[in-house]
Amino acid sequence: MKQVTFPERVFKALGVETLFVSNASGGMNKEFVVGDVMVITDHINLFPENPLRGRNYNELGDRFPAMTEAYSKELIALADKIAAEKGIRLMHGVYVGVTGPTFETPSEYEYYRIIGGDCVGMSTVPEVIVANHARMKVFGLSVITDLGGKDVTQVPTHEEVQQAAVIAQPNCLTIMKELVARI
Repeated sequence: MKQVTFPERVFKALGVETLFVSNASGGMNKEFVVGDVMVITDHINLFPENPLRGRNYNELGDRFPAMTEAYSKELIALADKIAAEKGIRLMHGVYVGVTGPTFETPSEYEYYRIIGGDCVGMSTVPEVIVANHARMKVFGLSVITDLGGKDVTQVPTHEEVQQAAVIAQPNCLTIMKELVARI
């Protein structure tokens, strides 16, 4: 966890105030289709280790940082405006962070949906926790690269995930570039 989140510490030391994150994820929201871009509005942390465990260094952040606005509402609203202007279908949802490295079982997808998740992936959450600890604003996008659940029979492959990410990339890039230009 310390190694994965080291870049966020370096960013903060360099004066970075806003972190942009993106990921490929499996969708379990019934309104999603492969290739959708989802703004992360919140997350559910199912990683077995928290990146803030251990000694706290007050100069890096508070011992118990609030995670009530882990993803900046201001940046989410701006992304919505950009998507509307550009005609981009932009979904919203909760990202579930798990360790992987496997695709989820149909029952796991159902479980994550029942507990409030819209998509699931193997990254992002530790980085966002550390960024919030460092008092950085965060904006996140998930590309829905496959769908899962008890009613989904298609078996995802790594190649299909990569293809879906390539298809969604122009929309992600447009939103991110516009956000950077406007902040």
